[in-house]
Amino acid sequence: MNLELLARFLGPLVVVALLAGILIALNWGLGRLIQRHPEKSFQKQLFMLIITLLMVVIAVVLLPISDNLRGQILSLLGILLSATIALSATTFLGNAMAGIMLRNVRSFKIGDFVYIEKYFGRVSGRGLFHLEIQTEDRDLLTLPNLYVTNNPVKVTRESGTIVSTEVSLGYDVPRGRVEEVLLQAAKAAGLEEPFVYLVRLGDFSVVYQVKGLLTDVKLLLSARSRLNGEVLDALHCAGVEIVSPNFMNTRNVESASFIPKVLVEGTDARVESKPEDIIFDKAEQAETLEEQKDALVEIESRLQDLGNSEKKDTQPTGNLKQQEERLKRQHAMLKDRIDQASEELTAEKQADK
Repeated sequence: MNLELLARFLGPLVVVALLAGILIALNWGLGRLIQRHPEKSFQKQLFMLIITLLMVVIAVVLLPISDNLRGQILSLLGILLSATIALSATTFLGNAMAGIMLRNVRSFKIGDFVYIEKYFGRVSGRGLFHLEIQTEDRDLLTLPNLYVTNNPVKVTRESGTIVSTEVSLGYDVPRGRVEEVLLQAAKAAGLEEPFVYLVRLGDFSVVYQVKGLLTDVKLLLSARSRLNGEVLDALHCAGVEIVSPNFMNTRNVESASFIPKVLVEGTDARVESKPEDIIFDKAEQAETLEEQKDALVEIESRLQDLGNSEKKDTQPTGNLKQQEERLKRQHAMLKDRIDQASEELTAEKQADK
């Protein structure tokens, strides 16, 4: 009896073991391939999922059980698979459709500064199902495309954006004097066409807001900090006290003025830096890569136009040949740069994982 039962299950067990071995070998081989092409990891996972499901169906078919029981097991697997697809299809297809819509609308591109609800950063990657932005902390934030389409998206324009800061001053300071000082500070911060808003008349102070146009939007964070510093220095140099008038109640010496002493000229050594180069490094690389790809497409189009011109002209001039050779050299150099940049981005993604 035991020998008959063993003989009955031996064949299916051998087949199951063989199928398991095939799965392990496929997983190992695809893993080696993914190490050289990490961008194809999603295809590998999808392929392994399909193969695994197929192997499970084959194993169930080969089990030495009655046709009725086999049919029930296959029906159960079908129900489970259908329920899984139905539950996940809404989000899956929704993100895919949202990604297609975002690409067609083209409201932003890689390298742009975006505000999405409470998130701010620079776009460093776009996919069919998600959007990746690099935040002010240099971290990478992944947002589903459905979230992006369901929330307002504010995009910083390449032509320039308004940078602003506000300060509250006492009623004893003349408004004209404040506006003059704030405008000087905005110009010193490198902003164009500065202007001042009188935002609010409070119970104890007046709230002023100074704004100006920043044309180099890649220096957005530095410009905000620089504007705050220039406003602080300009008000102190003008003898304007910034502390709240309520602070009078806690002073020990009534005649004291809470303005820092003017430093000796030359001792205020401030180093100009661009933290954006560190914070948004991946977004900058991604933007440069996209620009190079666009330039490559343009060169290919020009080469095609030159080829058509040569076909029409049976005796092409030397000028056309020189242009074609120059474009081919540019194409080769640009292609090498794109390949190198793609490899660097891929290596960074693997390092982040």
